[in-house]
Amino acid sequence: MTWEIGSIGAFMLIVGAALFFASAIRIFREYERGVVFTLGRFTGVKGPGLVIVVPAIQQAVRVDLRTVVLEVPTQDVISRDNVSVKVSAVVYFRVVDAGRAIVQVVDYFNATSQLAQTMLRSVLGKHLLDDMLAELERLNLDIQQALDAQTDAWGIKVANVEIKQVDLTESMIRAIARQAEAERERRAKVIHAEGELQASEKLFQAARVLAQEPQAILLRYLETLTVIGADKNTTVVFPLPMDLVAPLLAKNATGSGAAAP
Repeated sequence: MTWEIGSIGAFMLIVGAALFFASAIRIFREYERGVVFTLGRFTGVKGPGLVIVVPAIQQAVRVDLRTVVLEVPTQDVISRDNVSVKVSAVVYFRVVDAGRAIVQVVDYFNATSQLAQTMLRSVLGKHLLDDMLAELERLNLDIQQALDAQTDAWGIKVANVEIKQVDLTESMIRAIARQAEAERERRAKVIHAEGELQASEKLFQAARVLAQEPQAILLRYLETLTVIGADKNTTVVFPLPMDLVAPLLAKNATGSGAAAP
């Protein structure tokens, strides 16, 4: 009887020891760390691999060190030129100090999410609408730097921020379309005016060259007649240069004056 009681006691002791060691063993993957508290006090970060935690005395909080993709909900942003837009973004961050991520903030994921929404409105509100539409790379960097500076105390590293979409109202879209059309018309007029200026300069140079030799004008005139004749027109009307007519008129006038007496 005594032997049976002793056997049962030994069995219970073995089972208790097995349960004790089973509850004391923690296995952390390569991308995980365990934040250990001893009697409520932070005593260090352990892992990866096998970690022994004393039950009822120590507690280990598991922290994932992989990059987290956080979608920032659509935010109503008022730009510096008082235009209301809806902006959505994505934030990429990871835990670089597991101890601070657990000790310094209650829920680092929710805290980072709320801070990202605030930073998105704050940073974009300092820029014009044209900057939001044309300089997204610079705005992404500004938001990332501002957000990273705030989360550094929590052991969080914000690696990247990407603005996904900027939504405008229908009236603003029409206004931007009108502005773009006016800009295109302005550029077309400027290009046309520059072309006219360059053409006038070339014509002026050509006129100076032709003025140096009167026969050059006659050759240009004959070339023009050749071009007109190649079009197979039924009726051709062309002017006669006064340089060709003037000698004939002078001769006729002289002959008429001599015959009059």
